[in-house]
Amino acid sequence: MILHLRAKPNARANQLLRAADGTLTVRLKAPPQEGQANAVLLALLAETFGVPKSRVMLLSGHTAPFKKVEIEGISEEEGAQRLAQLPAGK
Repeated sequence: MILHLRAKPNARANQLLRAADGTLTVRLKAPPQEGQANAVLLALLAETFGVPKSRVMLLSGHTAPFKKVEIEGISEEEGAQRLAQLPAGK
């Protein structure tokens, strides 16, 4: 499964949000320095989708707010179900 999302570092809490139009935003407590926010992002996605961290890979956007992430071991249907359960965001 491939996810396209927007990362916002230096947030108060780690949170994955789904907007009404289906876009994903992830708020991360970590700063965007030395890959800290990316590491937190991958760990949060692994926890959310119930897969090991080794199955979550950042494909693009290593230094940008817009990221492309691959999650192995999750079908599109399973992923859609998990995303539908996310809290609504802006």
